Amino acid sequence: MESLIDSLRQLVDARALIQWGGIIGITGIVFVETGLFFGFFLPGDSLLVTSGILAAAGQLDIRWLILFPAIAAVVGDQTGYLIGRKAGNTLREKYPKFRQHLDRAHTFYERYGNKTIVFARFVPIVRTFVPAVAGAAQMDYKRFVTFNILGGLLWVLSTTLLGFTLGRAIPQIEKYLHLVIAIVILLSISPGLYEWWKIRKSA
Repeated sequence: MESLIDSLRQLVDARALIQWGGIIGITGIVFVETGLFFGFFLPGDSLLVTSGILAAAGQLDIRWLILFPAIAAVVGDQTGYLIGRKAGNTLREKYPKFRQHLDRAHTFYERYGNKTIVFARFVPIVRTFVPAVAGAAQMDYKRFVTFNILGGLLWVLSTTLLGFTLGRAIPQIEKYLHLVIAIVILLSISPGLYEWWKIRKSA
């Protein structure tokens, strides 16, 4: 049991993932987290911030760190959208009861889809499922692609450059990566916690 727990800790340990896979590993993790449902537990934000810190220490090339994960983030969301689109069409054909829910989702994405696609990038778990829901709701594809690219670039640039800037500004910050990761995770989930608090308060 203890060995299983240790394995799970290593799996979500951002620094261990980076040391294990380098740029290729980071790119693959970003793609899986953004494009495939089972990747929702992967530590995208903390992974990219930590990568930026290690890049500042000379362990990674910041240029490739921005380029390849940004491509993976965009392609990942495209994959999630296409999966959702296919699943949505199947649900409409086989289960007519879902049509009303999907039509409501379509209306929502027509109104707020642009903001949703961009802002969801910065919320763990949510960023994994939003593209698929957008596809199932048949959000206009050209609009989705435009804001997918914008959101993907903003997410990767902001997280990696934040880590890179911290790494340059604070000497030996890599020794305190666990603290940095904890802060990043807290900041990542704070919007969701705030929304939950507002719902509880209104209820």
